[in-house]
Amino acid sequence: MKTDRPVNLNLFAFSFPLTAIVSITHRITGIILFGGVAFALYVLDMAMASTEGFSQAQVLLAQPLPKLILLALLAFLIFHIFAGLKHLMMDFHLGDSVAAAHKGSIAVILLTLASTAGLGVALW
Repeated sequence: MKTDRPVNLNLFAFSFPLTAIVSITHRITGIILFGGVAFALYVLDMAMASTEGFSQAQVLLAQPLPKLILLALLAFLIFHIFAGLKHLMMDFHLGDSVAAAHKGSIAVILLTLASTAGLGVALW
């Protein structure tokens, strides 16, 4: 017996294409960056308040956890910028075919990894 009832789809069993993953991650990094601005503004305010505050900000960012948070925020920012540029190019119909979008998603991931590695070396 065949029914026309809606089917409950298991989204965890479905494999999303790479372009969809990059698009969803672009939105998620935007949300994370919105929250991460609080940490960045706190450190900036501390550093700009006085010479003692600048010294305190240096000591804070010399510790491993805040340095890791800073690197993660920079990695999210880099990914968000590269993915945003990819989306802007697609708005102008550059690389909007399936094959080109897949290659663009791979380029976004590779450029993010390379840039984050360079920043990680510079921070540590």
